[in-house]
Amino acid sequence: MDTQLSTREIDAVITLALSEDLPFGDLTSAAFVPADATAHAELVAREPGILAGGEVFARTFAALDPAVVVRLQNDDGAEFGPGDVLATVQGPARAIFGAERVALNLIQRLSGVATLTSQYVAAVAGTGVRVTDTRKTTPGLRALERHAVRCGGGHNHRFSLSDAVMAKDNHLAVLGDSPEALTEAILTARERLPHTTHIEVEVDRIEQIAPVLAGGADTIMLDNFTLEDLHRGVAQINGAALVEASGGVNLETIAAIAGTGVDLISVGALTQGARALDLGLDMDGLIVGGPGTSG
Repeated sequence: MDTQLSTREIDAVITLALSEDLPFGDLTSAAFVPADATAHAELVAREPGILAGGEVFARTFAALDPAVVVRLQNDDGAEFGPGDVLATVQGPARAIFGAERVALNLIQRLSGVATLTSQYVAAVAGTGVRVTDTRKTTPGLRALERHAVRCGGGHNHRFSLSDAVMAKDNHLAVLGDSPEALTEAILTARERLPHTTHIEVEVDRIEQIAPVLAGGADTIMLDNFTLEDLHRGVAQINGAALVEASGGVNLETIAAIAGTGVDLISVGALTQGARALDLGLDMDGLIVGGPGTSG
């Protein structure tokens, strides 16, 4: 699975985060840490998980000082256990202290998303169902969090409102209750859109499926359906469109939902419900001065 994340997306987040955390420098390090001091530290896992954001972690230190060298011990998507060393960090001590919190915040957050995603994916193993994220992401971190979902074995939904047509309940509400109006709206949208545009329509009751099918939607989202109605909806659609289940999805319910025959299950909790993993940066100590220096 492709889990690649562009350096442009990474650096945009890092620049904003560092400017927030060090608007005028690190007063503590400037007061207590000699300018020529170097340090060595290890990124250590305090609990098991799935790694995501290794490059983000490394580039955070490099953004503050290119002289800091970060060596990652695992690729994104790798499993780790308590006590595992995930990376080493070596270089100017002031830069390490300055970037530490931002680097940890990001890798802890992303690894938390990847770890939670892997649990959802494991719950539907063998069913062929795709577990996908949603747009319920942390503002400004969407690209990184979507990357973390992929690291956990999940898949991505549309990135933004510009990527695909997705008519939800509020969109349909303006059409009224007429099945004919719903079908006509989908057909009209198809005529207006490029032929490559994917159309998804959300329905919240079984009676809406027939007019949506008549309109030719590519994906039909069954929102907050009971298990019985999910079975009925899948049978009615019968392969004419992809079937996505959403709403009421958690680790206790997802296996049963997958068992109804849907193609996709979208889970807002992958990003909204993930907690930051406990990862720590353990410092070995400072070295002040070096070969050829005095005092």
